[in-house]
Amino acid sequence: MSAPPRNTLARLVVLISGHGSNLQAIIDACAARELPAQVMAVISNKENAFGLMRAHNALIPAIYKPRRTTQTRLEYDAELAELVASFEPDWVVLAGWMRLLSMHFLGRFPDRVLNLHPALPGAFPGVRAIERAYDAYRRGAIAHTGVMVHLVPDEAVDAGPVLAEEIVPIRPEDTLADLEARIHAVEHRLLVATLRRLCAPPPD
Repeated sequence: MSAPPRNTLARLVVLISGHGSNLQAIIDACAARELPAQVMAVISNKENAFGLMRAHNALIPAIYKPRRTTQTRLEYDAELAELVASFEPDWVVLAGWMRLLSMHFLGRFPDRVLNLHPALPGAFPGVRAIERAYDAYRRGAIAHTGVMVHLVPDEAVDAGPVLAEEIVPIRPEDTLADLEARIHAVEHRLLVATLRRLCAPPPD
């Protein structure tokens, strides 16, 4: 099977802050030609993020972009936007990016920034979503949790238009680690499936 023509591959820039398992799912899907896309760069605001090593191992530009102590949040976001724009992305993927982005960044890529969040729409926005869902289940407040992929049009936290969502069950015998593993497996699959739909070339 020959590789698809270059102009059929969507250009992705992936922003990370940590381990990068969802980045790896994207890299693997691109390599297997299950995803008609190419990761042009991986950018992290954390120097020790293992996701940078994943990018390096896949021969993808791996860039550490810290916020300097003299920079305001808006100055950093504008500079980050310039860096991302230099790779001419079709989509900017927030895959474990742990900074809130302002309109100084988001305004450069309207309707082209998507985020993965380990909760259902409207539930547990922000950090520690899996742990908060687990605690809520143990209190009897919820029966399940989930994963969503959504657009990031503005500065609202985990509240943009939903592109995909999937319920993830919580079982009585689950430890937090059990639930985390189940959610991460869904994240990998749902993110790749959503990108596959977004990156599919238009029909002839």
